[in-house]
Amino acid sequence: MDDRQPILRMVQIEKRFPGVHALDHVDFDLEPAEVHVLLGENGAGKSTLMKVLSGSLPLDGGQIFVNGKEVHGLSPERARQLGIGMVYQELALVPALSVAENIFLGKPQRSRLGTVDWPRIYREAEKSLADLGVDIDPRTEVRRLDVAEQQLTEIARVLTAQPRIVLLDEPTSALSDAERERLFALIRRLRDRGVGLVYISHRLAEVPMIGQRVTVMRDGKVVGTLPVAQADEAALVNLMVGRRLTEQYPKQSVSPGRGVLRLEKFGVRGRLHDVSLELREGEILGIFGLMGAGQPELARAIFGLERLQSGRVWIDGKEVHLRNPTDAIRHGIGLLTRDRRQSLVPVLPVAPNVSLANIGQLPMPSLLKLRSENKVAAEYIRSLRIQCPRPKRPVMFLSGGNQQKVLLARWLFSQARILLFDEPTRGIDVGAKAEVFALMNKLTERGVAILMISSEMPEILALADRILVLRGGRVTAEFAAGRATQEQLLRSAS
Repeated sequence: MDDRQPILRMVQIEKRFPGVHALDHVDFDLEPAEVHVLLGENGAGKSTLMKVLSGSLPLDGGQIFVNGKEVHGLSPERARQLGIGMVYQELALVPALSVAENIFLGKPQRSRLGTVDWPRIYREAEKSLADLGVDIDPRTEVRRLDVAEQQLTEIARVLTAQPRIVLLDEPTSALSDAERERLFALIRRLRDRGVGLVYISHRLAEVPMIGQRVTVMRDGKVVGTLPVAQADEAALVNLMVGRRLTEQYPKQSVSPGRGVLRLEKFGVRGRLHDVSLELREGEILGIFGLMGAGQPELARAIFGLERLQSGRVWIDGKEVHLRNPTDAIRHGIGLLTRDRRQSLVPVLPVAPNVSLANIGQLPMPSLLKLRSENKVAAEYIRSLRIQCPRPKRPVMFLSGGNQQKVLLARWLFSQARILLFDEPTRGIDVGAKAEVFALMNKLTERGVAILMISSEMPEILALADRILVLRGGRVTAEFAAGRATQEQLLRSAS
């Protein structure tokens, strides 16, 4: 095949769902040895386009050419045969199986006798993980991994098939900067071998770091394709949202009030050690750390999801015992998890997912007021710009970013006074991020205290009134607003 000929060409692709024109005559192509970045707001059609190409969704119209030949009847198996590999934003791993079993799921290595060659499987899995710079025992069950480790396991699983076309949907959403750099190094090696990669991301800073061309989608249509050298951040934002964002990180000055949450010598076996902190009314307390530093365990322990080995908790000056999430909710605490699969009820629509945290607080007659519940959901759909053409449709059919907004609406509706936001902008586009940050400002004006865990250093530096840095499960540094730099955060974290 001529290197100048696209390895992939999609022509006038059409896809409709009930009430949604998800893909509207979309043209897209990919050249060998190219990283083609695909951008767009939540619900713009990026993931749908890639699911059509990977065979997960049937197309309703248009043509797909791979290596210059038109292909029909794409299925996941047919896509694999054509050398197409996809890393989904919502991970496709089996939690009860080991890392190695997941990596080689459906393609077991056989011995000469035809039996499963387990030593070879573990050896090859370890090598695949090492290529990503990951130190994970391949015998570990996937459910025991954190989100970042699961993300890297999913990437390793896809790459073991040695695809010629790799589709990456938000591959760095759960990764630290160091892990992202290792992934980028691997992507460059794949590109040097002639592999073509489609890279979906909401992080605009990644576009010039890894891409050669960038295509922007909006409302199911392609609105522009540019060489990366000509695509500055302001132009990309304008293409994505149809307007210019004058302030990406809005921050209003609020004088923190009295302490509402105090932790003393928090300890979770093997993860947290003697963590003490205080969170005040109207304050955003930022928590930063690299993978494995203990950030998610801190939020889960406060919310009663992790068993404490040691430590005490005070709320409004009174010592409390948070044995489970019900206790936490009763004391006005809400948790937005970094992995939305742990919090959503995917088969239910928006309304019951929003009201879920209030079920234990409401009398039975209130629970039966479905009209009121739907009205509340409609208000949040409007205020958070949740793209949901059919409100009664299960949330499993919403894009990842819109699912994240549904969870945010849940805790806003719960009237929680203490909010634990664990990677609140994971999988959310640049326009929605600015809206979430503005909403956080409104919450702090009302006296809500926010503990914000984020691996996005620009976010945490711009929004936090104070920043605590975790390393190895311990607090290693504290910075006041405006007193820290990205270099200082990394130095304290590593």
